[in-house]
Amino acid sequence: MTMKRKKIVLTAIAAVAITIGSILYAADHVDSPTVAGHSTDITDVYVFQAQDANNLVFVANTQGLLSPGSTGAAAFDPNTLIEFKIDNNADNVEDLVIQAIYKDGKMNIYGPIAPSMTGTMSKIEGAVTASVNVTPYSASSPNISTGSTGIKVFAGPRDDPFFFDLTQFKHVVAGDTTAFRNPGTDTFAGLNVLSVVVEVPKSLLNASTGKINVWLTTRKKVS
Repeated sequence: MTMKRKKIVLTAIAAVAITIGSILYAADHVDSPTVAGHSTDITDVYVFQAQDANNLVFVANTQGLLSPGSTGAAAFDPNTLIEFKIDNNADNVEDLVIQAIYKDGKMNIYGPIAPSMTGTMSKIEGAVTASVNVTPYSASSPNISTGSTGIKVFAGPRDDPFFFDLTQFKHVVAGDTTAFRNPGTDTFAGLNVLSVVVEVPKSLLNASTGKINVWLTTRKKVS
């Protein structure tokens, strides 16, 4: 595909750190106005141990704050690369990448693979390791596919899992109160995101220290 030799420029980023075998949570929600409402808008990145303890699950959520009425028309962009960057030796430079790119109704996964370039530029690396039909909003069950290396993948709309009481947060910031409510009111309840979920055998991550740093970027193809 033509994008294999195209450079990709950085648009948005979010990050987490994880100890292999444990659970961790997300990063960021609602990006700046330059990307909000676009295919590059990251809501959150999650990394956690799968039901199979030998695997880790990587979740990239984008295009947030989708109402039920607008979710059906929301779509992944074939010119937007969604990329998990994985540092497995604690030098804060990606040693591996897991890349997701949409084409012809499918989400194609590349990696985990060592990237040929790091930092603010990327290109699609290697061959497809898993591919899945994007699950439509109207589907009664999700499409999940398993690649030849044991990688499992899902792509499609999902309820936004991030819980945040924005109203109370504003009161805290304004000094009207010093504490959040318990349990609080979920501002994002009923809103959706476009999600890419990749389950990866830990053996493919080369994490000899048992720890990895993970950050998520979205990039637009340059002409």
